[in-house]
Amino acid sequence: MSADKSIAIVRDKKNPDRLLMMMLAAKGGYISGEEISRKFGVSRSAIWKQVNHLREMGYEMESSTRLGYRIFKSPDLLFPEEIWSKAELSFLGDRIYYYSTIGSTNSEAKRLAQEGASHGTLIIAEEQTRGKGRMGRVWTSPRGTGIWVSIVLKPQIMPSEAPKLTMLTAVAVTEAITEKTGISAGIKWPNDVLIDGKKVCGILTEMSAETDVVNYVVIGTGINVNNDIFPDEIKDTAISLKIAAGNAVDRIQILAGFLERLEYHYKTAMARGFEPVLNEWRKLCCNLGKPVEIVTRDGSFTGIAEDIDEQGALIVKKTDGKFERVLSGDVSLKYRR
Repeated sequence: MSADKSIAIVRDKKNPDRLLMMMLAAKGGYISGEEISRKFGVSRSAIWKQVNHLREMGYEMESSTRLGYRIFKSPDLLFPEEIWSKAELSFLGDRIYYYSTIGSTNSEAKRLAQEGASHGTLIIAEEQTRGKGRMGRVWTSPRGTGIWVSIVLKPQIMPSEAPKLTMLTAVAVTEAITEKTGISAGIKWPNDVLIDGKKVCGILTEMSAETDVVNYVVIGTGINVNNDIFPDEIKDTAISLKIAAGNAVDRIQILAGFLERLEYHYKTAMARGFEPVLNEWRKLCCNLGKPVEIVTRDGSFTGIAEDIDEQGALIVKKTDGKFERVLSGDVSLKYRR
């Protein structure tokens, strides 16, 4: 076991911690020991052991001889059962690998995908020690502050369409933030989610494919939720939901909302194509119609971001009047005419 990887808690939706799911479903109400014993066919002493196990996990429990047991406070942890109790999902998260600490959720997701991980598998960590961003950058992922999650997908699409999954994910994140917090967020092409011009979420998509078939896609998403401070190199360009809202934000609610929106858009795209979600992307994009500077491996240029095409490429009208189709690169909104 490497120093930057804790032992995974692996849960299947069909085989969760049943007592925990039952108590979470009670939404803070009491469940009698008799009911638990009858449902699970265990003794009162066995129930007591399971309740103590939940306490060891961080759940604050109350017990009453007359009323039974109840959870009155959950730990601020992204346990699989917490996700299942909050999100209505049909395939995402049927299997979840939960880590306290890991190097990179994307690296682990790729390893699991290569070993045959199922479609919709989630890899979640409370902390990443080697979080990955685009173009080899590091993604700062401090413990217990954000959502660091990677998703294994096996879409029946052409490899050339895979970048649209990144845009689909950005739409899902943006919608979830607004729905759960009321904060207005926008998308900067191709995969950054911004609040007040600062980055709150980054998305890294990695793929294994052959000429005309996708073996798997791993979508890594990092959302700054309750970060209070950032490293010096990004402190002027990064933001968290807590900073934007002025108070702490429930990470499970954000994660559940994101997964629900992601599953909705994914199922729609697989049934009807990507055009519906690309139209939503256009509405949420903060680049379109504005002056931009594009930085690619081949250099940089300026112009007006006009639109995206059917492949998700950014169409830029350069200052010389010519149109440039941008497939990859960094976009800055700092340029002004």
